[in-house]
Amino acid sequence: MKKKAIPMMRPQDIVVMLKLIIEEDRSWNQISLAKSLFLSQSEISESIKRSSYARLLQNKGRQVARKPFMELLQYGVPYMFPQQPGEMARGIPTAHSAPPLDHEIRSGEEYVWPYAKGHIRGHSILPLYHSVIQAVEFDLELYEYLALIDAVRVGRAREKKLALEILESRICL
Repeated sequence: MKKKAIPMMRPQDIVVMLKLIIEEDRSWNQISLAKSLFLSQSEISESIKRSSYARLLQNKGRQVARKPFMELLQYGVPYMFPQQPGEMARGIPTAHSAPPLDHEIRSGEEYVWPYAKGHIRGHSILPLYHSVIQAVEFDLELYEYLALIDAVRVGRAREKKLALEILESRICL
């Protein structure tokens, strides 16, 4: 008898749960989520299954368990999906270089998601999932969440602390 694999969290699961928080008061289905996140419907379905298994979703996978999700962002994401600033590249600002942190933190060092259509140069940071660059073009709220998470992934103590405070104020209403 073959043993069933335990579902392990993937980076796109964080993106899907952020989108569920954004869409919480709206009507959504897996197809609409897939289109807005530039994922396939099966990727959305599998993500919801993994997050439900991890007890990060409740209400039959329709609602994010906000406190446990915030704990995952604070304590898990920097270690599960680490990132370090890379080569200089043209791209989209992220971490402390993007809203909302760009108004709070002044730095001569810019961080970007590499993207040919980007408008600034900075140290490259790979996004949590490759499709987010397309998705954030249409969703400023998702962009801000992901930039804050990047600050947690790569920032110094001050940037991490500020990013976590903002995330907590938005997620743990």
